[in-house]
Amino acid sequence: MSAPSIPNLLSLRGSRGASRGRGRGRGGHPHSAAVSHDATIQGTDTDAAVSRMSAVDLGYLEDPFAQYFVQNTAGGAVRRLPIINRGTYTRTTALDRLISSFLSGTAMQERQIISLGAGTDTRCFKLFSQPSQAGLIYHEIDFPTIASKKLQLVNATPQLRSILSNPQAEDGGWSSPSLRNGCQYWCHGLDLRDLLKDDTAPLKGIRNDIPTILISECCLCYLETTEARGVIKYFAEKMPNLAIIIYEPIHPNDSFGRQMVSNLATRRIRMPTLDAYQDRDKQQTRLKDAGFEMVQSLTIGDIWRKWITEEEKERVDSLEGLDEVEEWNLLADHYTVAWGWRGDGFRKWEANV
Repeated sequence: MSAPSIPNLLSLRGSRGASRGRGRGRGGHPHSAAVSHDATIQGTDTDAAVSRMSAVDLGYLEDPFAQYFVQNTAGGAVRRLPIINRGTYTRTTALDRLISSFLSGTAMQERQIISLGAGTDTRCFKLFSQPSQAGLIYHEIDFPTIASKKLQLVNATPQLRSILSNPQAEDGGWSSPSLRNGCQYWCHGLDLRDLLKDDTAPLKGIRNDIPTILISECCLCYLETTEARGVIKYFAEKMPNLAIIIYEPIHPNDSFGRQMVSNLATRRIRMPTLDAYQDRDKQQTRLKDAGFEMVQSLTIGDIWRKWITEEEKERVDSLEGLDEVEEWNLLADHYTVAWGWRGDGFRKWEANV
């Protein structure tokens, strides 16, 4: 695979960055360049939805809700390259493992997930569709236009509305605050940078007294470094029992990384924090500096090698096969999942992850 054609795993997650609408965007800036960049990042959410659907169609993942977030095209379903499908699978598996461990360890109490730049993410539907799910408060933050589109889709799709029942429009967003077993869903239409403004009202439904996970899948990387740091601080200074999961690219300065950054630049995508947090160590230091007492990280390659069982690897290999093994190793080692925690509610992370 020639360097210019190397795909990038950023398309797996979508607009979770500053423009994705999850609130990480730059929609509050008046300059046309910033607005254009926001729109570009929001558009990556389509890439994410298509990549997720490709992985589901081919059997990598089970997600009955993915189909509702992909527009039908005359040519039929889009099939991603095997290297991208494996990346989608590995990243999703990693986050599912961390989140499932957190939820099982707090099964007898209320707990909270806050997803930054959620876009068309389907995780809330998968979690709330589990009959045993109880006491989960789930928040998504994205640009107002993205939040509005998600509400329209839920209202128009019975299969989604059966999960998030009786959605209620809120000022700047919407919610389903009375789900079964004491669960709640809140969607906040907000530019994440607005959280840094003194006059921003508190987010409705947010609890500061229960164990909480903050999720950023290629979201904070689209903000300026000081803005990304400020968003984490916004939550960290309010919540004593807090964890964070970050999925971002690393190693921008080797030959593969430079090509990766160049590929993104051709799409007018810039990631300011990539220069600040260039490797796993800097990502872990970032979390320690934010007040997280325990921190860990693995590359996507590490996760494939260490967290995926041999039996499961054989199953995944049988779906398509992978000829670009060298390219996969390069690509997978240029993305990391970093996580940190403090306080109560994360004992299973220490024991099992």
